[in-house]
Amino acid sequence: MLDRDHCLALDAGDPLRAFRDEFVLPEDVVYLVGNSLGALPRRAAERVRRTVEDEWGAQLVGGWNHAGWFDQPLTAGDRLAPLIGAGPGQVVVGNTTSIAVYQAVAAALRLRPERRVIVSDMRNFPTDHYMVQGLAGLLGGYEIRDFAEGRFDDAAVVLVAEVDYRTGARHDVPAVTARVHEAGALMVWDVCHSVGAMEVDVSMADFAVGCTYKYLNAGPGAPAFLYVNPRHHATAENPLSGWYGHAEPFAFETGFRPADGIRRFAVSTPHVLSFAALEAALDVWERVPMDQVRVKSMALTSLFVDLVANALELASPADAAARGSQVSFRHPDGYPVMRALIDRGVHGDFRAPDILRFGFAPLYIRYTDVYDAAVTLLKVLDDELWRDERYARRLAVT
Repeated sequence: MLDRDHCLALDAGDPLRAFRDEFVLPEDVVYLVGNSLGALPRRAAERVRRTVEDEWGAQLVGGWNHAGWFDQPLTAGDRLAPLIGAGPGQVVVGNTTSIAVYQAVAAALRLRPERRVIVSDMRNFPTDHYMVQGLAGLLGGYEIRDFAEGRFDDAAVVLVAEVDYRTGARHDVPAVTARVHEAGALMVWDVCHSVGAMEVDVSMADFAVGCTYKYLNAGPGAPAFLYVNPRHHATAENPLSGWYGHAEPFAFETGFRPADGIRRFAVSTPHVLSFAALEAALDVWERVPMDQVRVKSMALTSLFVDLVANALELASPADAAARGSQVSFRHPDGYPVMRALIDRGVHGDFRAPDILRFGFAPLYIRYTDVYDAAVTLLKVLDDELWRDERYARRLAVT
């Protein structure tokens, strides 16, 4: 078994080690839930304070013009775009991932009106599939097919997550996108569990959606984003024709006239306070070398697998290159095991029916954190500390 001194040496040589100081992390906690909610950037509180006091408080409604609030969906989109391999004017930020999924799939269906099949990954995070079900039910006449069947020949659109939220298994984005396009279908990628943890490139895709509150650290309920490939900017229609996507919002016309470019996929007024926290997070990400993030991600997850795998059934791919920045294990009593682990300062989460899930955010997780988490997990298992009856009671959020 690797010892802690070896991990200390790895931390000393980590080229990303200085970024840990950019985040607020409680003492005596190993936080392995960055794939669910990222840690607080130190600059976020001050940025939100400035928005509340200096902008809202001092400028009042003038903040829409003088503080740049009105253009935030586009300016934040341009700042975020490099993290997903996109360019300026290709990403709009706002609303939620669920809404972005609805927009992307509906727009794709309108671009392929002769086809009546939607391919959706049944193993994907449920909201994606739920939105597809609701859209298909509203429109009528559509078949929903599981991505696992691998049949795209008559599909209008294919919706898949780059990284599986339960197991961390990673799809080959270029290869899958090429297969979908060869079949004449349009490709929508969900990059919620990959953006900020690895190099992401959706430039081949037709649409992509993602959130900013996981590895990007923009805070609970932070706005989502939608990428639309430039080749569709002139023809794709936003099914949610809100006033923010109008060509001249302040003309207050009675009929909707879509804006040019990505602006037509804006929907409604941006949540300015949430954007403030996102901007603070992007201040960090603009300085991060993403190739180093991926190298460290694979090293952290591999270390954890090496330390724990003999005690639990590995649910993630064994090959680090084939998974995202998370490791999942199976245990029939996974929920109480996780509760017992959290009580001892190691925070992961549980996904039904039996998944213990650990997310490794490379900017602030150290190799020594991984070692300490593994030692604590092995103790919880070896001493059966999870059998305490209080751990069997389910909390609202698992």
